[in-house]
Amino acid sequence: MKVVWSDKAKYQLRGIHAYIAQSSEQYATRIVDRITSRTKQFAQFPHSGRVVPEFEDDSIREIIEAPYRIIYQIRSDRIVVAAVVHSSLNSYWR
Repeated sequence: MKVVWSDKAKYQLRGIHAYIAQSSEQYATRIVDRITSRTKQFAQFPHSGRVVPEFEDDSIREIIEAPYRIIYQIRSDRIVVAAVVHSSLNSYWR
């Protein structure tokens, strides 16, 4: 199954990189690489993430790549990365 990123998730990922890069460009790139690498597992194992507690909807799941939550939705033809947020933000990703 194909994995696509929502505009919101891409914006959040760029923001994560920009924020971390203020201290270390190299670490910022490494974090972004870790996050994007984790999303590759969705293509083969879409149900590998846990159901997002805020929704209790089997199609909305998340994987933790500490300290970030990668929230995605399983659709019939693709998987959409909906958000990438710091885990301390809890449900403020909507």
